[in-house]
Amino acid sequence: MNVKRPSGYRSVPLSMNRKMVIASVAMNKRSAIHSLTEIDVTEPRRLIREIQEKGGPKISFTAYLVKCLAVALKNHPDLNSFIRRNRLILLEDVCISVLVERELGDERVPEPVGIQAAQNKSLIQIHEEIRAAQANEGNKLGDLTGSTWIRLIPGFLLKTFVRIADRNIAMAKRYGKVAVTAVGMFSKTDTWFIPHGTATVLLTIGSISKKQIWRNDQFEAREMLHVTASFDHEIVDGAPAARFLKQFSELVESGNEMLAVG
Repeated sequence: MNVKRPSGYRSVPLSMNRKMVIASVAMNKRSAIHSLTEIDVTEPRRLIREIQEKGGPKISFTAYLVKCLAVALKNHPDLNSFIRRNRLILLEDVCISVLVERELGDERVPEPVGIQAAQNKSLIQIHEEIRAAQANEGNKLGDLTGSTWIRLIPGFLLKTFVRIADRNIAMAKRYGKVAVTAVGMFSKTDTWFIPHGTATVLLTIGSISKKQIWRNDQFEAREMLHVTASFDHEIVDGAPAARFLKQFSELVESGNEMLAVG
């Protein structure tokens, strides 16, 4: 007897890359504080364009934000930390994990690159590390950090591996407990994203839009960056989160100080 199979769909196995993403997302069971804000980036974007027009490098705006974040974290060291076995682990160096989208076969997969000791690096150094990661021609998950061995872990053990790695001091020093993911360039409207993640501080960069803002007794066209700042509430309360975000926003908006150190 012939049994007719249902049509109208395909069934394909999950790739190792997608299983790793699922395992990472499954770890996000913490209580988080999310803040949706707008930051005036008119001045830094003007300065970045001016540097390029004068023959300087084309500076990644993500690298600029990472530099500002590193300076802010240096002034708020309690946020550069994580909880391990009922103890707060405070990291001496600021390592910031930047998610870079890579094409692996027929998939686009986010992979983190850790900008280590970011507080001691110039804007140009951070820019070059991010660009090198984006230009990496490896075709396996883990190529950015020499961790291709991760593909050897059986799928059913991935969540356990991620849970253990999330509390590992060596992994924290290598990838950081602070992360930046920039996805706004794919949107043409005012857009914020509410992320999933296990970082103590996670900045999700949304779109940039032009708005008329009242300044100096008149309306001015300004470029406004939409940012979601997320904090692990087990470590960070609302007031210190607000103070940190205020300083970060001021650093981003100023432009001159940050771009001068590049």
